[in-house]
Amino acid sequence: MRKIETALVQLGNKTDERTGAINPPIYMSTAYQHQGIGHSTGYDYTRTKNPTRSVLEEGFAKLEEGDAAFACSSGMAAIQLVLSSLFRMGDHLIATKDIYGGTYRIFNHFEKAYNISVTYDVCQNITETERCINENTKAIFLETPTNPLLQEVDIEKYAELAKKHNLLLIVDNTFLTPYLQQPITLGADIVVHSATKYIGGHNDVLAGLVVTKSPDLSEKLFEMHNASGATLSASDSWLLVRGLKTLALRMQRHEENAQKIAAYLRDHSSIGQVYYPNKGGMLSFCLEDADQVRSFLANLNLIVFAESLGGVESFITYPTTQTHADMPEEERDNRGIGDDLLRFSVGIEDAEDLIADIEQALQVVSKI
Repeated sequence: MRKIETALVQLGNKTDERTGAINPPIYMSTAYQHQGIGHSTGYDYTRTKNPTRSVLEEGFAKLEEGDAAFACSSGMAAIQLVLSSLFRMGDHLIATKDIYGGTYRIFNHFEKAYNISVTYDVCQNITETERCINENTKAIFLETPTNPLLQEVDIEKYAELAKKHNLLLIVDNTFLTPYLQQPITLGADIVVHSATKYIGGHNDVLAGLVVTKSPDLSEKLFEMHNASGATLSASDSWLLVRGLKTLALRMQRHEENAQKIAAYLRDHSSIGQVYYPNKGGMLSFCLEDADQVRSFLANLNLIVFAESLGGVESFITYPTTQTHADMPEEERDNRGIGDDLLRFSVGIEDAEDLIADIEQALQVVSKI
């Protein structure tokens, strides 16, 4: 079996037999000719299936070692696809307590609109999580590492718990990507990604991906994917294929830089807690004083203050006013997301330049 680095680079190659194009074409057509009733090329209408999107979906399913993949119009559309395909009124799911604010928001919507209840659990203690399971529980939803506190969850242990209680295990793999983590091989049933992030990798595409591991789940998601129409365009699908070709190289550099910066931050007197699981390109850290945040962000010269992650450029995000702004303050505090917390998407620039930028910003803050 070929290594994932090879699979990434070769994604989309040899898929256009007619021309032999190395770079897969972007099929912009919305409709496809039928030679007669009952005759189809396999492509009828682009919402249902598009040749460029098929290259992405089939290739990505193999990367995550699943049966099928579904390319969606955003990461949140990917999560909505899972929820609307598989959950019904009165169902219950358990999710990691530390969770992306957008996921919290859509869970909150489904709770209010469809009476689908969510219990937020730390997901570090199997016994405690098992106590949250009731007769209406249908799934466990994990982020690992979590967003924004970068807590790791043991997927294999939670897969065993899910199997024991006949539950689905859904894993958000946005932060590590299939290059660093393949949840389905560890027992997950469904994997979701905000493909806007590391999969695209260049801050130029909005997309989501869902991967399923069984024919039954695949069929349910296909039906809803087609019915809802929140599918990814051909041009955006092509951008993801392009991004995936360099994923291995980018993740190696993201991780190398993040490890150096985490070590620097841990030794700095102006920095409080540092959250980094020693893998991937995401870390979070707390300034000594929450009142320093505004000045620190204003004095960064290289690192961009922006609300996203996973691109080649380094971004720092302030969860309080950005990613978790829709989460009530009491909820944020309960989860450990304080006003002094910053989330850092470490890019692929030179690590010493990034450290120098942080250092000069901290020096300015210390003089105020």
